[in-house]
Amino acid sequence: MKTELDIVIVGGGPIGIACGLEAKKNGLTYVILEKGPIVNSLFHYPSNMQFFSSSEKLEIDEIPFISKEAKPKRDEALEYYRRIVTSNKLNIKLFEKVENVQKNEGTFTVVSEKNTYISKQVVIATGFYDLPNLLNVPGEDLEKVVHYYDNPHYYSGQKVAVIGASNSAIDAALECWRKGAEVSLIIRGSEVGQRVKYWVRPDIVNRIEEGSIKAYYNTTVKSITENSISLNTENDVVEIENDFVLALTGYKPNFNFLEKLGVNISNDAKKLPEYNPDTMETNIDGLYLAGVICGGMETHKWFIENSRIHAKMIVSDIISNTVTS
Repeated sequence: MKTELDIVIVGGGPIGIACGLEAKKNGLTYVILEKGPIVNSLFHYPSNMQFFSSSEKLEIDEIPFISKEAKPKRDEALEYYRRIVTSNKLNIKLFEKVENVQKNEGTFTVVSEKNTYISKQVVIATGFYDLPNLLNVPGEDLEKVVHYYDNPHYYSGQKVAVIGASNSAIDAALECWRKGAEVSLIIRGSEVGQRVKYWVRPDIVNRIEEGSIKAYYNTTVKSITENSISLNTENDVVEIENDFVLALTGYKPNFNFLEKLGVNISNDAKKLPEYNPDTMETNIDGLYLAGVICGGMETHKWFIENSRIHAKMIVSDIISNTVTS
């Protein structure tokens, strides 16, 4: 017979780790299940990425995060969160994807690729970086099209179309151009996104204005072939030569997983999951949400800086319910 845990935490990112720390501090039995390495999503961020937040705002459980600059780089974050996991001996199972969660008679059965867990409560802290927003155009399945960007060296000397107007797209466009790529920037709206990092936005605007990077505003992709990309511009269809397409149009939470669990999701474009903002508990008793997944399609709403408090809120509610039951 399997031991019943107090909490199964699905997702080993910063917020899942914070939930594990809080559970351990309060004497609750728990396990963190992560489908990849520690902080899997951060591991797959671009290798040169710099956070918008300063290091102290990325700290969890008041454990100091010391970085070379005020705003840390990706590798510094990987080191910080890894050391938290190892030094605190957190109970985390890596490369163990959760396949199913079911509730029956007051307890949850969590089935992963490797094991089955029984738990009184479940916390979903899976983020949103796993599912890209697709273009849904002919040719998107070609090898030259990627939805995740890592390092600009690969694209040196190539004709690269970067699709998007937010931080990931703008960072990629600038980095690839600086490594010798011929960059075209495809933007659906009329300008570079207003939420682009304030020290980066003037850089891309200047590169566009001087002609170093060609920007197509109010433009969408019509189709992609091995050697070109066709664009629907304001006035005409334009076809340009192309070697690679970086479709950095954002990502979304796994709504199918939430719906399968029984979580109510708003029937509109925001697709907001239902939860109590005071406790983070969903419409399913004992099932909690933590981190960016709480924002549905508004993936800019929650991030490490403002959702690290979810861990204390959730564990406090679980302890309160245990005392009063």
